[in-house]
Amino acid sequence: MPSHWKQKVRNFFLDLDARIDSTLFSSGKGLRELYERYSTFMDRFYVGRWKRWVFIEPLSEAATLGLGGMILMLTLAIPAFRETADEDWLKKSDLAVTFLDRYGNPIGSRGIKHNDSIPLEDFPDNLIKATLATEDRRFYDHFGIDVPGLARALVTNAQAGGVRQGGSSITQQLAKNLFLNNERTIERKVKEAFLAIWLETRLTKNEILKLYLDRAYMGGGTFGVDGAAHFYFNKSVRDVNLAEAAMLAGLFKAPTKYAPHINLPAARARANVVLDNLVDAGFMTEGQVFGARRNPAVAVDRRDENSPNYYLDYAFDEMRRLVDTFPKSYTERVFVVRTAIDMNVQKAAEEAIENQLRQFGRDYHATQAATVVSDLDGGIRAMVGGRDYGASQFNRATDAYRQPGSSFKPYVYTTALLNGFTPNSKIVDGPVCIGNWCPQNYGHSYSGQVTLTQAITRSINVVPVKLSIMMGGKEGPKAGRAKIVEVARRFGLKAPLPDTPSLPIGSDEVTVLEHAVAYATFPNRGKAVTPHSVLEVRTGAGDLVWRWDRDGPKPRQAIPANIAADMAGMMSHVVSEGTARRAALDGIPTAGKTGTTNAYRDAWFVGYTGNFTCAVWYGNDDYSPTNRMTGGSLPAQTWHDIMVAAHQGVEVKELVGVGMGQKLPPQPAQANAQTSAAPRVLETKPGPPPVLTKRGADILVRVEKLLDDAARTAGKTTLNEPSKTGKAESSSALAFPENYVAAAGPDGAPTAVPRKN
Repeated sequence: MPSHWKQKVRNFFLDLDARIDSTLFSSGKGLRELYERYSTFMDRFYVGRWKRWVFIEPLSEAATLGLGGMILMLTLAIPAFRETADEDWLKKSDLAVTFLDRYGNPIGSRGIKHNDSIPLEDFPDNLIKATLATEDRRFYDHFGIDVPGLARALVTNAQAGGVRQGGSSITQQLAKNLFLNNERTIERKVKEAFLAIWLETRLTKNEILKLYLDRAYMGGGTFGVDGAAHFYFNKSVRDVNLAEAAMLAGLFKAPTKYAPHINLPAARARANVVLDNLVDAGFMTEGQVFGARRNPAVAVDRRDENSPNYYLDYAFDEMRRLVDTFPKSYTERVFVVRTAIDMNVQKAAEEAIENQLRQFGRDYHATQAATVVSDLDGGIRAMVGGRDYGASQFNRATDAYRQPGSSFKPYVYTTALLNGFTPNSKIVDGPVCIGNWCPQNYGHSYSGQVTLTQAITRSINVVPVKLSIMMGGKEGPKAGRAKIVEVARRFGLKAPLPDTPSLPIGSDEVTVLEHAVAYATFPNRGKAVTPHSVLEVRTGAGDLVWRWDRDGPKPRQAIPANIAADMAGMMSHVVSEGTARRAALDGIPTAGKTGTTNAYRDAWFVGYTGNFTCAVWYGNDDYSPTNRMTGGSLPAQTWHDIMVAAHQGVEVKELVGVGMGQKLPPQPAQANAQTSAAPRVLETKPGPPPVLTKRGADILVRVEKLLDDAARTAGKTTLNEPSKTGKAESSSALAFPENYVAAAGPDGAPTAVPRKN
């Protein structure tokens, strides 16, 4: 029986093999016959010699390239058309918001309400001609993209070696205003081109022009030419004359640069260019524009109107996100929003930054700064996103990612306390390496065994790195850094925070806004809060729509309350005896941390009281180094000045882990001159950085040699013996020549600086 079954199985597989072979042979034979018939058929159309290269090959290549181009165009167009997915795209940006401060006083507005009350035919003819002559002369002739104009702009810019002429049509600019932002990227330009073509298929030319005139940003917080006419000239756009129309048309290119209330000479020069364009385009003659040249427009003086523009931009972005959460059936687009801003604190913050940069910015080679002041519930009381909104609308408080340096270390120490360490735990401050990276302390020295409190007070770099290694345990330093990132996320940091060995000492980047509000977790007994500017939203008719305390996210317990108290106690030493002594507040409990990055590119102080938290950053937009600026200099002093104003008329609250604040001792030089009620004045302002010149160093060397020679020849005399006056001279008094004085360096070490007369 077994042999019988074996024979059957063998026969089965032989039969299967034969069938497969037969099928493959038949298939191959059939394919050969099919190919031969195809070849015979195609031979009838064969074209050879010159006809092939003149006609067939170009057509074939054109078809191939055309198909590839269509696929590429479709690939590029898909992201652009996603921007139009919202059926309500025309009303999406049609949001008008009036902002109030926390006390109900108007502080500004943002957005635009589509103004159908002024039809296009009621706009002055000279304004429309000025706009077309300057922005898009072939507007009524192209399909959304002005190809000749674009080519002309490319040639002009290439000859000039820079951007001298723009090639965007009015339709492209409208597409950017409706769907995109102002970033200068190829991706944005590609989207802009496709969206311009899409708009041309959906709207008439007059509708596109009307939308452009109504929605373009015109400077001064205004949108649309009618709003700009009211703001700059106190009249309706219907009533503007040729000189005023030319000035308005000149704002489209750079509304902040040419805004007449900021720079009237530049606005008039730009208006003169618009008048030239009217003549060049053939829309008017030189005689018609002569009167406007001789009598340029006069704008309303609004120099005293100082709106918190960085804050309003942030609040408007928040409001747009908030509106998207409202029910789809909700059609209201005009709102009155009460914000958390305190204008007294806002003005104090702006003045503090401007005063410090004006007085010391050149010495420190620092050109920019940003700050955020927050309530302990996350409400933003003040925000400064840069030195001058008129010069740059980029908000460095919300959009700039900068290395926090040592101001990141509180998250590391918090993680350590969560993993069994205590403020009095001792760590050896000594050399350590992770791979080929070996962190160094400021001054390239080590302190030996220190407690965590001493380490954060002195801003020691080695200790946080060692903590990350110890917390990783057997899993390695990477696991320790993962714990630090996880704790930072609990505090509210949303920055990427990539894993690098130097993460514990602040090499990753954060924003000023997130950093400031994250620190509120410490005085909040471990509860993290969400940064926000909007407190209350009402319709134009006054109906309540949304309220933060009712509808906003609630605080979340990020760390235990006892850990937050321990950290506050540790960080209070940074202010009382560490690197941030300039931030100390008289009678107000204070804690915080300084931060200084490699090559002094960034300088921070982030601190808090029982009432507020505040972060201050100084640096340069191009990441160029400052002149040895540390977090304990301008940032700490600016923080002090802002928080003094913030606590005016406010009941000072106890800081858990620190208690109530103490009165600062009077300065010796001023003790007799000041009464107890006089305001506190720091003994040293953050002047030029403590750098010893070469001449000063040479003098010190010569003095040291003289002292050594004197000590050898008069062995009975020592530096600390009483002098003839009966008083002991200190070594610091003898160590510096007449033209130099002793000062504290970034870490408190003595150094010499030239004496100021």
